[in-house]
Amino acid sequence: MSAPFAQQIIDGMAALTLLISFALLAQHRMLSVLNWFAAQGLLLAATAAVVAYSSGEYELYISAIMTFLLKGLLLPWMLWRVIRKLHVHREVEPIMNSGLTIMIAIAVTLFAFHVVQPIEVTSDLMTRNSMAIATACVLLSMLMMITRKKAITQVIGFLAVENSLFFAAIGATNGMPLVVEIGIAFDVLIAALIFGLFFFQIRNTFDSMEIDTLNASLIHKDEDE
Repeated sequence: MSAPFAQQIIDGMAALTLLISFALLAQHRMLSVLNWFAAQGLLLAATAAVVAYSSGEYELYISAIMTFLLKGLLLPWMLWRVIRKLHVHREVEPIMNSGLTIMIAIAVTLFAFHVVQPIEVTSDLMTRNSMAIATACVLLSMLMMITRKKAITQVIGFLAVENSLFFAAIGATNGMPLVVEIGIAFDVLIAALIFGLFFFQIRNTFDSMEIDTLNASLIHKDEDE
């Protein structure tokens, strides 16, 4: 695979990753959010495999396999089981309406491109054009955490931030050292398990997964005390 052709493929995958970040912001059904999150994980695995093949960084093949299994299959499956058991299938109205959220997302994306553009000029990696998109995806995932009311959706936003940071590492340095990626993958898996336990405990205690309801319950409890 020639370098220009590989760079075009990587740039195309970066564009798709950005579109998925926008799609995550626009969804209101939990299963749709979960499907797009799984698609993001699969696309990250494919991107890592392409970069490994074109750059000769063969450790990235292991990262691609780990990403495919953990972020493309295992984490979405675990979250799907939590959603099914808690019967949380629809996200209520977010803090901001979809139109305003998308406008802010576009502004955040333009800001990311403006900030990262001087850095891209100094890089000679074939993944340099994806650095701005990776930065935008990190900010968009944070925006998702801010604008959602359900705890599960905010956790998916948190996991999407980690996905975006992994994509940023691929764009900036052709991936992190393998031992670091294994450690991060293990931490993410443990965090997902802990979040799942918290979800069930929150539902049993407050009978709701909405942040506003949890805050109101805690305020009422403090007033009673």
